[in-house]
Amino acid sequence: MATINVTDDSFQSDVLDADKPVLVDFWAEWCGPCKMIAPALEELSDELADKVTIAKMDIMENPDVPGKMGVQSIPFLVVFKNGEPVAQQMGAAPKNALKQWLESHV
Repeated sequence: MATINVTDDSFQSDVLDADKPVLVDFWAEWCGPCKMIAPALEELSDELADKVTIAKMDIMENPDVPGKMGVQSIPFLVVFKNGEPVAQQMGAAPKNALKQWLESHV
């Protein structure tokens, strides 16, 4: 399962109403560290497909949700469970560190 793209309009149904945990990667096209972690997140979306959905939200195209969430720096990763944010991490990290962090919260 590949990552999904989430918009301001689909955030409620794709993330908050999801039946399993969702990791949202708030990113932008111009963000170097965002591009660095993208392949790792794609791989993790396959490896952990039965446990978590990995979603990407472009903050330039979708300013409402990131604004409400207080996103000030990217990449900004937030794990949602049952419609609530339960963990967040700012900045890029190696795949194994991302996987360990993610697995500890899903």
